[in-house]
Amino acid sequence: MFKHKAIPPKERLIFALDVADTEAARDLVTQLDDSVRFYKIGLELFMADGFFEFLDWLLARDRKVFVDLKFFDVPATVAAAVRQLSKRGAHFCTIHGNQSIMEAAAEARSGHLKVLAVTALTSLDRGDLEDMGFDCDVEELVLSRARRALEAGCDGVVASGMEVARMREAVDERLLVITPGIRPVDNRGGDDQKRVVTVEEAFNNGADYIVVGRPIRKADDPRVAAQAIQDSIRQVFEQ
Repeated sequence: MFKHKAIPPKERLIFALDVADTEAARDLVTQLDDSVRFYKIGLELFMADGFFEFLDWLLARDRKVFVDLKFFDVPATVAAAVRQLSKRGAHFCTIHGNQSIMEAAAEARSGHLKVLAVTALTSLDRGDLEDMGFDCDVEELVLSRARRALEAGCDGVVASGMEVARMREAVDERLLVITPGIRPVDNRGGDDQKRVVTVEEAFNNGADYIVVGRPIRKADDPRVAAQAIQDSIRQVFEQ
């Protein structure tokens, strides 16, 4: 049986700020208030004006920041990007790539920054992998990449909750597991996510953090939706 890491329950929810500009992002953060302590900012906001100013704005409000840009390039370039990001005060970043890329990123990090290797996007299934030229089972691919990420010195992985239970059996528990593709029971389907789980399933399977976007962002009241997820998390860890 795996043992959950000592992480404040309220920080286990990471909200994906997938919006078009930093003004909309600030409005959402203000609306969510104390219901969210950890935010993920990614490619959409990166292409808008003021990405790093917004990152600083979040940090100044005592929020944690996950920069999800999925760095993928030659090892020296990825290392340089991670080294630069380490200076910004972010807490998580994501990388893609082979062993040398993961090793370079892990060696380059400093400060608060933790490097997370992407295993297989939650929008992909076996058919998608075959279309990309990978003749393998999704779960086996995820487990292989998780083992290699740990060997490379990465702090954690991004993985669907569907593979986390096997991962906890097969890979050292030191590895952080961040699970996207979270859908409340009454909110499954209807989008591009294929390998999804509920809040309870993710943590019971062994996730350390969950990433939630649309179920909060598209709710009639995002703060109420976020707080409902926080309540679910609290109940899991009070058992």
